[in-house]
Order: sequence, then structure tokens, then C-alpha cells
Amino acid sequence: MSNEILVNITPQETRVAIIEQGVTQELHIERISGQGIVGNIYNGRVSRVLPGMQSAFVDIGLDRAAFLHIADIWGSDQNKQSIKSIEKLLHAGSNILVQVIKDAISTKGARLSTQISLAGRMLVYLPQESHIGISQRIENDDERELLREKLEHVLPRDEKGGYIIRTMAEAANESDLRADIEYLHKLWHDIQRKSLIVTAPVLLYQDLDLSHRVLRDFVNDDTKRIYVDSRENHQKLVIFARSYMINLAERIALYTGERPLFDLYGVEDEIEKSLAKRVNLKSGGYLIIDQTEALTTMDVNTGGFVGVRSFDDTIFKTNLEAAQVIARQLRLRNLGGIIIIDFIDMDNEEHKNAVLSEFNKALMKDRTRMTINGFTTLGLIEMTRKRIRESLNQVLCESCPTCQGRGKIRTAQTICYEILRELLRESRQFDANEFRILASQQVIDLFLDEESQSLAQLGDFIAKPISLQVEESYTQEQYDVILM
Repeated sequence: MSNEILVNITPQETRVAIIEQGVTQELHIERISGQGIVGNIYNGRVSRVLPGMQSAFVDIGLDRAAFLHIADIWGSDQNKQSIKSIEKLLHAGSNILVQVIKDAISTKGARLSTQISLAGRMLVYLPQESHIGISQRIENDDERELLREKLEHVLPRDEKGGYIIRTMAEAANESDLRADIEYLHKLWHDIQRKSLIVTAPVLLYQDLDLSHRVLRDFVNDDTKRIYVDSRENHQKLVIFARSYMINLAERIALYTGERPLFDLYGVEDEIEKSLAKRVNLKSGGYLIIDQTEALTTMDVNTGGFVGVRSFDDTIFKTNLEAAQVIARQLRLRNLGGIIIIDFIDMDNEEHKNAVLSEFNKALMKDRTRMTINGFTTLGLIEMTRKRIRESLNQVLCESCPTCQGRGKIRTAQTICYEILRELLRESRQFDANEFRILASQQVIDLFLDEESQSLAQLGDFIAKPISLQVEESYTQEQYDVILM
């Protein structure tokens, strides 16, 4: 299916949208103030080894130490009889070459690996490995074997590293592969040389920024055009393409229209919709998406869709449509980690299998690694989607200062009763002449109306006057009790 890629660049951030048939399928945002570090290679210093967790914290020069688990240490499981203990492999103060495989998310630091991989346009270079792998997206056996033969034919005789042939290499010739190998070898040589002359912790290699990663990772044979709305960056991308992927240069176009690029394609509206919990289906049904730190849940509802044949048919059609929309929302919102999907309950096994098949088919467009389980006994689908970078919600939003991320606030009546208890507590501790309540307009109004008798009774009980004062800047949950 043909697609177009929109690249919107400002001094503060870069935004990329992938459009298929006029519909936004993916959104990627990278800000200068919070640029991702996945793919970066560091000469780090082990700051702490945790035998109980078989992990270590590594200082790579960031504000927060990064995390290295024994499973991500290359060579730790080469002996299949027994996996070595991390305390035998690392010790505090030692230097270690590491690559970031997951950005810092929320309170967790970046995750590291000692298995280095360098991505080119056609190949991924694995300097510590010796095998040749092929992307699973290349399904044709004959094509896979042909690509393997092409690569083996152009590899240097003294080659010791391994490679993964990317999907982009399907139409590659031997000269394309040779150019990629030379580029990756030079890159690895420079990293090794630099690691010997600099003091840890230090950055040795920084992965491409988002606008350049578009050409390396997002563009494929179905991409008709890459529109860039910055003249300066358009020139940079064309120069980059002519150096490393010459067949893409002619597809990079400068957008000069008066209307903003993202407005023209309706991407701004999609960003707004992607921050909402509710996603409407064309049939009248809807999804409710709840994203928490532990997992993401998606609940399918029929809503206003009543169908025309039978109740089972209505449920089936709603679930089929939801399967397509959920697959798109995973990409659009960049949701990762554990995901639980609650389709509407279906009694018919054929319907269940059809919905699961449709869902798997829709997920084939997703480049992110996933594992999907069928329906559980509770009728849920459990899946994981590799979390590499922050979700769209985490990039664009923060916890509400009023509700602290709960999504709800305590009622004015709840706050009134809390204030009454606080007044009683303070009257027993302090001998004040008067107590003054500072609170929001909603709480003060309640004290003057429905809860006026409660306030008067407490005043009589503590034998002290109680006055009220509205604080316009206070949220409904904020209040103070002042001793006069």
C-alpha cells in the first residue's frame, strides 16, 4: 500500500507522520530538549552491581544511571550449561562498552546492552556475531536465499562480524550491499578507536536524528514522496540520500505551500484525537484506551451500533472493525509493554478466529516486535509490543496537577468534611482566637449552603469563630486552615 511521509521541522522539535490512503498511520516526535538516545553507544563506567537482581547500574554521563541486565550482556549465556553470575562479569568502577536499547521512561533509566548493532540502509552490522540473519518480513524462501548469496559474495574474506539483512535490501544489488558494508565497517572502526582514547563515561556514537532516521528506517518501495517543510533540512536530507541511498533523493520534496503541512493532511487533528481515551468507530461503536505505567487496556463497546441481522452479527462486525482500529492506534500512539484487549464477548468460535486473524493481519504493518496470544478463558487478548521510546501521550502530556494523574478529583463535599475534621484536630492542639478556612469557590459555596449547619455546629462545639475566604488560585482539592 503506497504511503507518503511528512516531515515537519522547527527549531524546537521534529515531527514525522506516515500517511496511507490519506489516513495518518504513525506519528513520531523528537524534541531537542528530550532527544531520544536509543542506538547511542557509550563508553560507560559500572557504578553499582546488584547480584540479587543480576543487574548493574552504569554511568553513561546522563543525569540518571542506566540499567544493564545480565541477559543483555553479550557472551553471558554462551555456555548453555550455566549462565554466569553478573558479579563474575562486572565490578564497580570498571569501564564497559554499551549501547542504549530503550530510552529512559518515567522513573526508569535507560536500558543498555553490550551487544552492539549498527544499522545501515540495507544491513544491520553485528561486530561481535558471526552469522547472517534475514528479516522475517522477507517471506519468500527463494528471495531469502538469493539475498544471502549476494551478501556472502561481497563480504570481505577476513570478515568476522555478522549481519542482518533488512527488508529494505529486497531490491538491492551487490554494489548497494558493498557500500553499506564499507560504511558500517568504517563506523565501527571509528567507535573502537575513539573508545581507546577517551575517558569514561563518554558518548562514542550518536544515532541519526529523527529526520535522517526517516530515510533509513521508514522509507520503503511503497513510499511515493517524502515532504519536508524546511528548506535547510530538505537540502541536508537530499545530500544525505545522495551519499548513502541515491535512489531516494528524487523522492524528497520541499513543501512550500502557505498552509502548514500537518494541517493540510489533517495530522494536527489526529494528534488531538490520539490523546483522548475514547476512539469512535465508524459503525457507531467505540474503544476506551487506558494507559498506565504497568500496562495498557483497550475495551471495545458497541455504542450506538445496533446492526441489522442479529446481536451476534452486530458484535462480530464491531470486533472486526475494532481489530483494524486497535492495530492502527498501537502504531499511532506508540503504545508499548503489556497490552490487554477486551473485545466484546463472542460465543461463536468461528467469529473469534476471524477476529484474531483480522487483528494479526492488521498488525503486519507494524515494524515493532510483538508477541500475541489468542483469546484467554476470560475472552481477553494478551499481547506485548516492544517499548523502545516514550509513547505519544508521554511525550506530549504530563500528570494533571489537580488530580495527580488519577483522572478524577475528590468532590467538594468530600473536601468540606475533610476540612471539618482538620478544624476539630487543630482546635484540640492550638488555642487560637479564630479559625479561617481558605478554599476554592466550589467548597466555600457548599459551606455557605448545604453544609452551613455542619459548620455552625462545629463552631459551637469548639467555641471559636470560623470564617471563610475564597482563594481563586486554589483547585477544588486545595485548602488551608489558618489560626488567627
